[in-house]
Amino acid sequence: MKQLKPTSPGTRGMSRIEYRKILSGAKPQKSLMKGKSSTGGRNAFGRITMRHHGGGHKRRLRDVDFKFDKKDIPARIASIEYDPFRSAFIALAIYQDGTKRYIVVPRSLAVGDTFVVSENAPIKAGNRLPLSNIPVGTFVYSVELKPGNGGKIARSAGIYAEVVAQDAGYTHIKMPSSEVRRIISTAWASVGEVSNEEHRLVVIGKAGRSRWMGRRPTVRGSAMNPVDHPHGGGEGRSGRGHRRQRTMWGKPAGKRQKTRRPKKYSNVFIVSRRKVGKRK
Repeated sequence: MKQLKPTSPGTRGMSRIEYRKILSGAKPQKSLMKGKSSTGGRNAFGRITMRHHGGGHKRRLRDVDFKFDKKDIPARIASIEYDPFRSAFIALAIYQDGTKRYIVVPRSLAVGDTFVVSENAPIKAGNRLPLSNIPVGTFVYSVELKPGNGGKIARSAGIYAEVVAQDAGYTHIKMPSSEVRRIISTAWASVGEVSNEEHRLVVIGKAGRSRWMGRRPTVRGSAMNPVDHPHGGGEGRSGRGHRRQRTMWGKPAGKRQKTRRPKKYSNVFIVSRRKVGKRK
């Protein structure tokens, strides 16, 4: 991490990642990029449907491969690059048949290293294989929920899931949230931990830096009127008036509260619920 000198109030305490020491400095692959228009959090009628979205720097979308449908063909890491649409770093992988694809790169993979997607692949960082062939205690990322559907779980910077059990055609995965879930053993996962583990240590420092990233300001509910938020109203600074924290629409929110729907379809796959609150 790079700590900035406090030459202004905005830079006091600000920190950023030293990308030059991590990234390879290569230019993005044009054939794997495309434009993406920004909606500003608004729908077709111009109404805000996603709060706190808008503005930000113009970005080009990288076509990242999560399905890994090129099996039993070794690939070499040609470059490690920054992706403006995700917290993890991406790598340009060149397969032996000449195909180029972007992948989410694990922590220990460097330029020149190789990986393979195969049922018989060794348990090595970057290799991808079915969950049934991964031993208990291994850290994995980009885990599929359904075979062939592409990696869905554990894709953010510094994140990993852990294989904790193999049982009757299902693999028990401990998620980053501490939830333990059953996933069918024919689904695939990559071995290792996602890169850019320092992402969680970044201090934004000033409001303008959030605006560069496309984040609009967030107003506290207690600063609003009662008509606008359940926490609003009262004389001066007053409490929220009820026991549990709520969203603008009156739904439970915040730490130490369960927000999952009681009849959600995937409840049958949960072995152990996630730990909520400070004791997580």
